[in-house]
Amino acid sequence: MKTQNTSAVPVRIAPSLFLVQAAMIAALYVVLTFIANALGLASQAIQVRFSEALTILPYFTPAAIPGLFVGCLLSNLLTGCALPDIIFGSLATLIGAVLTYRLRSHKWLAPVPPILANIAVVPFVLLYAYGINPLWLSFITVGIGEILSCGILGMMLLLALSRYRRQLFGNLSDLP
Repeated sequence: MKTQNTSAVPVRIAPSLFLVQAAMIAALYVVLTFIANALGLASQAIQVRFSEALTILPYFTPAAIPGLFVGCLLSNLLTGCALPDIIFGSLATLIGAVLTYRLRSHKWLAPVPPILANIAVVPFVLLYAYGINPLWLSFITVGIGEILSCGILGMMLLLALSRYRRQLFGNLSDLP
């Protein structure tokens, strides 16, 4: 397994490239959320949001951190989520994105932070914002949905993008 030394030089991205990447990721997150909603995949007991596959993007670029947060925030606002879902669901995505970026030297761990962040937060959101019981079942169903979205789809995306990372995300010197 190939690892990298992240203690060397921090990633430096031109501000314009950073903003463009963040905006594109946010827009893509919103579009993919609407597609999952239109297909009825985000409203069942086990929710599969295609947009959650994007949570591996901090592995490639720090611009994904604000991009995912803003994308999730906008998606939750535009799809009519309850206020606790808008706030805490978006914060769970932000936490997952930051931790994915911090673990970027371990490719196979990229989907773990968003999975764990959502499992820790979303069941409580479902209980307090929407009255969905029992809480233990929400932990299971959210976990399954996140493993499908982040773990399987996210890792498929990571592997597909790895080949083109320099063209898509710039010449970031500390990427593996």
